[in-house]
Amino acid sequence: MNLRFTVSLALTLFVAVVSFAATDEKKHSFGFKEYDAFQDLLHRLEHEALPKGDFAKIRSDAKELIKRGDAIVKLGVPRGTKTENVEEFKKQLDAFAKALVKFGGDAESGTDA
Repeated sequence: MNLRFTVSLALTLFVAVVSFAATDEKKHSFGFKEYDAFQDLLHRLEHEALPKGDFAKIRSDAKELIKRGDAIVKLGVPRGTKTENVEEFKKQLDAFAKALVKFGGDAESGTDA
């Protein structure tokens, strides 16, 4: 149950962070390779593994998802973010970084049952 909660939290925080970014209007692209790489893997886990309760798949891809999430955190506030959103964006990035750490712990200590 913790893993499911953490995945949901990570997804929620990711969406919140992205909502503050200025993005290109490209279809299925956030306009930043770091966000696109994270979303590609998260999408598969959210729409394929999670509905089936395939926590083994989520756990096996956890390190890669965290690596991609860390790239988002390292990027920081993306260029083009509206000035009035920068501080909130930073707060959301901090929360996202903490969620990634929690997700990693849950993925390592959780079971596939």
